[in-house]
Amino acid sequence: MERKGGKGMGGRPAAPLYDSLKRLAARRPLRFDMPGHHGVLSPARLGEVALDFTETGCTGDLFGPGGDDIEAAEIMWARRFGFDSCLFLTGGSTQGVHTGLALLAGAGSAVALDRGSHRSAYHALALLDLNPHYLLRPWLEREGVAGPIQPEGVAETLQNHPEIKTVCITSPTYYGVLSDLPAIAKVCHAHGARLMVDGAHGAHLPFLGYEGYQAADVVVMSAHKTLPALGQSALLFANGLTLAQLRGMGSVYGSSSPSYLLLAGLDAARAYMEREGARRYGYTARRTARLRSRFPALRPESVALDPTRLTLACADGFALARRLRAAGIFPEMADRGHVVFLLTCADGPRRLARLERVLEKLVDQGAEPYPCPAPPAPPQQVLTPRQALFAPRKTLPLSQGEGQVSAGQLAPYPPGVPVVAPGELLEKKHLVYLREIGYNRSDTMVEVVS
Repeated sequence: MERKGGKGMGGRPAAPLYDSLKRLAARRPLRFDMPGHHGVLSPARLGEVALDFTETGCTGDLFGPGGDDIEAAEIMWARRFGFDSCLFLTGGSTQGVHTGLALLAGAGSAVALDRGSHRSAYHALALLDLNPHYLLRPWLEREGVAGPIQPEGVAETLQNHPEIKTVCITSPTYYGVLSDLPAIAKVCHAHGARLMVDGAHGAHLPFLGYEGYQAADVVVMSAHKTLPALGQSALLFANGLTLAQLRGMGSVYGSSSPSYLLLAGLDAARAYMEREGARRYGYTARRTARLRSRFPALRPESVALDPTRLTLACADGFALARRLRAAGIFPEMADRGHVVFLLTCADGPRRLARLERVLEKLVDQGAEPYPCPAPPAPPQQVLTPRQALFAPRKTLPLSQGEGQVSAGQLAPYPPGVPVVAPGELLEKKHLVYLREIGYNRSDTMVEVVS
């Protein structure tokens, strides 16, 4: 039986997603979320389908033997950031996290994993059957966020578990907190371990003079998050690994038909940053400092921060985010006590001045920020991440989950950091915590092992 399609914009056949995005773009919102181009900065005209090639013999091959323009572009990135090799990624930092852990840890080994890792790292644990030993972060009570990974904690974990030869941490965090990568790398190397950093939110930092990433063995960065690059485009950097090694494992997790628009966008983004992007980012960093001084913002003492991440502390982050969106301002994320903005080189004086004016109207300077509680201690691990991922499962209301083994992650997203990881026992204290931070509603469901 034939079904008649609906009508879309201009009376043509409906294309619901395309039409929705066109309507949203027509509103010209002030975007301070991903991608980093914020809908206004495109170093190359990447909307042209004429550039959307496949492997033709003259366009190069992302996972091929090399010697082509793709490799030349990757080499330029590697040299600029101080690494031996660089692989372009079209599957986001998720592809890079999986590739990096596969290269460093292999399958079935023990790893030291930042408990504050993105869900992609937890999926990698299951796919590679890795045994995690979690690195816990100190809680910054006044700011209501987790602090940096401590080198002393890494050293203790490696001393207690000498079988660990791979350490994986996140820097910066979603809130902009940076860990001391050179100090952590020194500890890792002293124990015969290698350091992998999920720097998904830090692709802009080397253009601001930051050199900490160079101490790591593998670093993953999402160009699309903070640079003028298209969504899903990311970078995998390595020291001590060849491009051929990156290609070999990267092809396991990447499409055999990568988008040449994304590849070309990575090349164009670096060229733009070399020309004027770095200067514009410097301006954004100065304006971010001004905004932090004018509004209640995350700026803890003795903790390094991404100089262009604006994290506001507020009484109700969810409510403030709703008011901002109603005013045409799109922040990156909100939780119970914060609203996070990604400020990039796409944000010049007019955009940042408009943001400041709106914040003057909407931010209650006298309100006490919500005292975000520290997460409880990690639950007991009953099943391995791999066992939990592939186990039979059932769905229950979260309120009925006490005593069950979680089949997935209980992780507010963003930032995607799990309160309960796959294979861990749901306890009452974790349900209470999720309710306190606004994520345990009556309609919240959870997958558990049946």
